[in-house]
Amino acid sequence: MPSQGPWQQAVRIGAAAAVGALLWLLTGALLPRGCAADSCSWFVTGDPLIALGCLVAVAWRRRFPVPVALAVALASAASALASGAALLAIGSLAARRRPAEIAPVVAAFVLAPLFTTGLYPVERPPGAPWIQLVLQLLTAGFAVATGWAVGARRAEVLSLRERARSAEREQAALADRARVLERNRIAREMHDSLAHRISLVALQAGALDHRADLAQEERAVLVRGIADGSHRALEDLRDVLGVLRAEQPDRPEPPHPSYDRVPALVDDARAAGMDVTLTVATTGEPPDPVGDLCYRIVREALTNAAKHAPGAPVRITLDGEPGGVLGVVVGNGPAARTWARPPASGYGLPGLAERVRAVGGTIGHHPSPDGGFSLSARLPWPDEPARSARPHDEPARQPWPDERARPPRPHDESERRP
Repeated sequence: MPSQGPWQQAVRIGAAAAVGALLWLLTGALLPRGCAADSCSWFVTGDPLIALGCLVAVAWRRRFPVPVALAVALASAASALASGAALLAIGSLAARRRPAEIAPVVAAFVLAPLFTTGLYPVERPPGAPWIQLVLQLLTAGFAVATGWAVGARRAEVLSLRERARSAEREQAALADRARVLERNRIAREMHDSLAHRISLVALQAGALDHRADLAQEERAVLVRGIADGSHRALEDLRDVLGVLRAEQPDRPEPPHPSYDRVPALVDDARAAGMDVTLTVATTGEPPDPVGDLCYRIVREALTNAAKHAPGAPVRITLDGEPGGVLGVVVGNGPAARTWARPPASGYGLPGLAERVRAVGGTIGHHPSPDGGFSLSARLPWPDEPARSARPHDEPARQPWPDERARPPRPHDESERRP
């Protein structure tokens, strides 16, 4: 039960005193004139003293609800001025909404006045005890109903407050979970991006270590590639650490994968010294979720080829059309040279498989007969793709031209780059 301040306590006790004073004056009006000195002395002496004790007692009604209510109910039978205190005690007890506690107190309040009728020499008509009993019962019933309603209202308010606090806690938990999921998403994205960049840097560094016959110009190109790749990797890492450490939504996120960025991905691999061939035989451009996944598959395949098969030729084939599937096949030959492999995380292919299953596609990887490795995936391509919204700071995609009308590009089979 909520606590009451001194002001609220004083207001309630004052109201009880006012009700008791009204009943005391009404009782005094029924007494014979001039009886205060003899037969009516209780009215002006004992009645106010008992009422004063009852008003003091009801101040403790919240700490000792049943004893205080029972004592005040019995005492009110001998004091009309204490009737207000008795009603306050009964109402306060009824607010607890426990019938086993309320019943004996109401019974004492209704029956006790039948044994104190001699204190006030008032002429009573025939049947007065029954009338008095009914009035007492109605008065107690009113106090109980009022207290019960107040208790129900308090319980409802407490329930609403608890529900509000519970909703706030749940909302906070959901917000925390959303932040954790978003951070995990960014971390996974950065894992893939950084793994690809570091693999290319390691490939270039390995070429410098094993190719002592490189010309000065070729060596300078590799050194610039290592410096550029390392700088870009550090920038990406700094961006993601800013997002993970400080909750700043305006911090830049890693570049979002997209289907139209596959050629740039291939060009970066070629600049790092990889022998990559890209063949595109698609009709139109797949929707964003499928195109993004295609980019991730190609990036992971290039990363693995740079790690485990340095110097091996890599062949990438994309084919498909709306209403069918987008086929992604990436194969590489055996390693052209042996060198110390960089450490592998082991999360790339399992993460890809999880993403592919999420869109209803299939993925497989296995060693090829020539000693290389092959990675293939088939992704569903809806007939009318619903393009998802991109971040507001990312430029809109430009679809690739139709392959039959497009002039040859360096990543096609017709111009395979060593």
